[in-house]
Amino acid sequence: MPVSISPQQRNAIVARLRAAGCVFAEDEASLLIAAADSYAALQVMAGRRASGLPLEQVVGWAEFCGLRITLAPGVFVPRRRSEFLVGQAIARAGQPPGVVLDLCCGSGAIGLAVATALNAAELHAVDIEPAAVACARTNIGPAGGRVYAGDLCEPLPHALRGTVDLMIANAPYVPTGEIGLLPAEARLHEPLVTLDGGPDGTGIQRRIAALAPDWLAPAGWLLIETSERQAPLTEAAMAASGLRTEVLRSAELQSTVVAGSLAAGRRVN
Repeated sequence: MPVSISPQQRNAIVARLRAAGCVFAEDEASLLIAAADSYAALQVMAGRRASGLPLEQVVGWAEFCGLRITLAPGVFVPRRRSEFLVGQAIARAGQPPGVVLDLCCGSGAIGLAVATALNAAELHAVDIEPAAVACARTNIGPAGGRVYAGDLCEPLPHALRGTVDLMIANAPYVPTGEIGLLPAEARLHEPLVTLDGGPDGTGIQRRIAALAPDWLAPAGWLLIETSERQAPLTEAAMAASGLRTEVLRSAELQSTVVAGSLAAGRRVN
């Protein structure tokens, strides 16, 4: 049950958030009130938000593709633009749905959204950050998925090689020199390893593209979220691994995805 507070107390919370620069202070206050079990807890939560902690980490969850994704401090917050990656992966799933592999999974939101939509998919997810692995296990475990701690495909069972129908990745793609330009919520409260993509932002993407041929099923797909500026580099990395590529864009979500398949004639309109 949301905490019961007076109009004056609510106004004080809104004013505190607004003074801290929260543009949607009224809406955020409502979410904090709904998540708190006492006025004292609400004050603590409002203070954490006012200090710059992402709202989703404060309340402990984020909405993504209609799912409530559990979050914890220090775990990458899923962005709405990644819903485009989910949709493009679903459009390329075979029938019956097969193995889904979510690399750099963070909270597990992307892999869980894909597997949930496909219903029968076998889900595996990997992240190198301990906090993310724990969070992903909370989200993916109840759906029957498995989460591994380690660097990309290194911790995966050998039996998965050559069986992955959908390999999806929202790998870090911010160039190292541009980390300082990110909003404070990301720069200060999300691990650097979840943001830093190397000098040109595609270092981890290139590693994933190089691994993909060994792990994809013959008609499987690799889909990587990237930026419009970096898409040519992402596409080149996939092509260098022998994948047939296509660049996909959503103006509405301001999202870019590069998809690649080993199989000829696999383009999806």
